[in-house]
Amino acid sequence: MTDLTINLTPEIYTYLQRVSLREPKVLEKLREQTHKMSMFQMQISPEQGQFMGLLVELIGAKKTLDIGVFTGYSSLSVALALPPDGKVIGCDINGEWTKIARKFWAEAGVENKIDLRLAPAAETLQALIDQGEANTFDFAFIDADKLNYPVYYELVLTLLRQGGLIAIDNVLWGGDVADPSVQDDNTKTLRALNEKILRDERVTISMVPIGDGVTLARKR
Repeated sequence: MTDLTINLTPEIYTYLQRVSLREPKVLEKLREQTHKMSMFQMQISPEQGQFMGLLVELIGAKKTLDIGVFTGYSSLSVALALPPDGKVIGCDINGEWTKIARKFWAEAGVENKIDLRLAPAAETLQALIDQGEANTFDFAFIDADKLNYPVYYELVLTLLRQGGLIAIDNVLWGGDVADPSVQDDNTKTLRALNEKILRDERVTISMVPIGDGVTLARKR
């Protein structure tokens, strides 16, 4: 027994994936294609995608948001876990990256579940609020430009129903958030958001050391 979270050595990480990862072939193919890109580090880990799919199933989600689609791994992980009438609204501004996403959504047979909005995410989220969709979403994943994380958090919280869940990626930021000598704008924004969420009585929270760190916030 230990009161500390185990350090994932390469050997332990390999074992974790071997005995727990059930990655569908289409997700594996998407991950392999993304790894050929110069920006492949932006993709979430397969165990994180599986974890998100489990969360979606646990809360019985049907209506979800994916803020920062990239090549579509997170959207596809969630869409595969949704029921046939489930929906993902994906927010991104990059047509080239999301072209790859569309290809694999179609291959997986879930393209009808994913509504891609190619526009600044804050505009898409505000438009949903203006259209009367506040308090109607079950789940949201935030993994986009870090400087706008505080904006996305507030907009998503408005859109989420009571009991709905937000998953916020990169909250450990490669460890930089814990290093006071690192003072770039992205790191400072993530630090400030972590502190804000810690004190936000509107949500129940847990920061999970999976991938680059994921904060789960359940709307009270």
